[in-house]
Amino acid sequence: MKKKSKKLFLISAGAIIVVVVVSVVMFSGSGNGNGKRSTVKVEKKTIIEKALAVGSIEPMNEIEVKSKISGVVGKLFVEVGDFVRAGAPLLEVKPDPTPLELAQAKRDVEMTSLEMKGTAKALERTKKLKMKGLVSDQEFESILRQYEEAKLRNQIAKERLELLEVGKINIEGTEIEAVVKAPLTGFILEKYVNPGDPVVPLTSYQPGTSLMRMANMDQLIFKGTVDEIDVGKIKEGLPCELQVGALPGKIIKGHVTLISLKAKKEDNTTVFPVEIKIDEIGNTMLRAGYSANAHIIIAKRDSVLAVPERVVTFRNDSAFVKIPVGEKGQKEKYIKTGLSDAIYIEVIEGLKEGDEVLEKETKEII
Repeated sequence: MKKKSKKLFLISAGAIIVVVVVSVVMFSGSGNGNGKRSTVKVEKKTIIEKALAVGSIEPMNEIEVKSKISGVVGKLFVEVGDFVRAGAPLLEVKPDPTPLELAQAKRDVEMTSLEMKGTAKALERTKKLKMKGLVSDQEFESILRQYEEAKLRNQIAKERLELLEVGKINIEGTEIEAVVKAPLTGFILEKYVNPGDPVVPLTSYQPGTSLMRMANMDQLIFKGTVDEIDVGKIKEGLPCELQVGALPGKIIKGHVTLISLKAKKEDNTTVFPVEIKIDEIGNTMLRAGYSANAHIIIAKRDSVLAVPERVVTFRNDSAFVKIPVGEKGQKEKYIKTGLSDAIYIEVIEGLKEGDEVLEKETKEII
């Protein structure tokens, strides 16, 4: 009988212990362990509203070098990455006339020579007749002009033949040669031809062969696009901070110089092209084609009252926060908000520095 009573006592004690443990666990799991609610304080912050532009770094003045004469590429004087001054030789275009062009040039020399000889004889006869008074001054001057024109045509034909055969000539002390020179001071970015490649000249009816691409790397701009949601907020002259993907941690200063009037579609979204002139690069070495993000500073507020935007509830164009009342109570309060950087939002009216605002309740996903 004593054994049975002892057994019942042990079972009852065990049951009581289990109930106590479960109660403690349930109590500790409710709330946040100390009965306090999560709040944030109203503090002074610097808030910057920005618009994001995505694009790349490009030279302001980038050009393609072309030739005005035909032939084949002879000697190359520069390589990609070289810095050259305006007027420096880039490459030589050796003449490569077709047999027909060469034959035509030689025949032109022969024909203009015959024409010049004929007008020379006519001029001699006219001189003799003029001395006898049989030819007027006007007629003599006409024959003299014909001779001078024939002589000039013969000279042009000879120079053209020499240029086709040799590739260079000297006209009244001016050296004319088939060398393409740098149109500006800058760097060689790309080279499209090699020795022996044919060259088609740039004319009014054909674009010509692209030989090289060069640019002045001292004048760089950012070319990118801004989402249509932000384009209405930005204007020319706004300051910008550029972050280049290849240069982590480096901030480059600039300002907006162009906002396109026409949108374009990219990946089913509407964007507007923008250009940003780079003002300061410091010791940073920029290269054409670097991908970059530009943060256009739309507005900035220094040392203003702010709360995290996550604690604000927006309803009917109004903003509200919940403030604690007592230990467990709360009430909703209207506030007037200002600038936002998507993390913090400016509080213009309704709260003061040091006030506490309740965090929004979170629900655990089971």
